[in-house]
Amino acid sequence: MGESLVSVRFRLNGRECQAEAKTNELLIDFIRDRLGLTGTKKSCDIEICGSCTVLIDGKAMSSCSLFAFEIDGKDVTTIEGLAQGNRLHPLQEAFIEHGGFQCGFCTPGMILLAKALLDEKPDPSWEEVQEYMDANICRCTGYQMIIESILRAAEMMRKSCQERP
Repeated sequence: MGESLVSVRFRLNGRECQAEAKTNELLIDFIRDRLGLTGTKKSCDIEICGSCTVLIDGKAMSSCSLFAFEIDGKDVTTIEGLAQGNRLHPLQEAFIEHGGFQCGFCTPGMILLAKALLDEKPDPSWEEVQEYMDANICRCTGYQMIIESILRAAEMMRKSCQERP
């Protein structure tokens, strides 16, 4: 017997999309294998490490613990959706500037989790960043540089908002 497929309509990185998903297909596999967006990393497969973090309707979620059909009608952002053309998002710039990217494996998930934090709380303290980011694991143990990167990005984003007319 063939696998059951379901049609899924969603917004991906700002664009309307429709695709077929297997009823038992995990979102991480759908994003990487079907949509070809390999920035989302696959690691633990049990919602512990955060490498597969994506934003769904602005909320950080582990794509290894959701079925692809669950994004029907939702807005999904992957790491590929943060930059505006050739212009990096302030979080991406800050991670480069402060060495927060380390080996790079956890970076997409860290940046997306940090974006959810800064969308919720634009001016977090060191301790608030540390607590919020506790949901994701960095195997390089570079948390200090990650926190510094996030605080720098918050500063850049606040400054950018103040400069707008």
